[in-house]
Amino acid sequence: MPSGKEYYYIASLDKGLRVLELLAEGGAMHVSRIAAALGYNRASAHRFVSTLKDLGYVHQNADGKYELTFKILELSTKLANRFEIRKNASTFMRRLSAEFHETINLGFLDHCEVVHIDKIDSPELLRPDPEIGSRAPAQATALGKAILAFLPQEELTEFLHLVRWKTPTPTTCSGPGDLMQQLTLIRECGYATDNEELCLGLRCVAVPIFDHREYPRYAISISGPSMRMSAQRMKDMSRELLSVGHSLSRRLQQVGG
Repeated sequence: MPSGKEYYYIASLDKGLRVLELLAEGGAMHVSRIAAALGYNRASAHRFVSTLKDLGYVHQNADGKYELTFKILELSTKLANRFEIRKNASTFMRRLSAEFHETINLGFLDHCEVVHIDKIDSPELLRPDPEIGSRAPAQATALGKAILAFLPQEELTEFLHLVRWKTPTPTTCSGPGDLMQQLTLIRECGYATDNEELCLGLRCVAVPIFDHREYPRYAISISGPSMRMSAQRMKDMSRELLSVGHSLSRRLQQVGG
């Protein structure tokens, strides 16, 4: 058992899951490449992919490479369908999409990252295209900051302790002081913005969605290229988003979500 791991830690399970993650990220690979990428010997790598193949998560293509099957997608779809908020939000997301013709996103906070659980793509050719299930640093996104601003103090303190202050662009929050200033403004106006903080050329505006405990359970946003997301347009979007956020919060509170 690796040093520092708990008594229940199963090293072989860890290694098998790393194979899945590698294939999801890198696509089809021969056993030798899997072994080299993960630092396994070839025999061990072969056992892992063979087991995953028997379980239906991996198959071997005509080139002899191993790749993921749609069983992984089935699992992610089942997980996504557990989020009742997706059903409640769909009508509002379609309405926002029809009005603004930009990408509409729905997400929640998982530790220090925002996870996208639903979206409607913009009909424009130039558009952001986050994948459902994709993650991003919370402090660099409007979705994340909309939630962070309304977290209980103890949870926000924990976030500030755990977060890694990566700065993918020059406008990304560089530390706790910068973020706290932004969160104060977000509490005052009710919505958050991302001014090319996650990706140059991309802007976003978001609002939180509160559950029956007034906890910021989710957030909904509109994102698009900076060339189309002017300050005035984002202000117009924020008004509609605030209305949508209030409506979705009421729905969530009615069902006790």
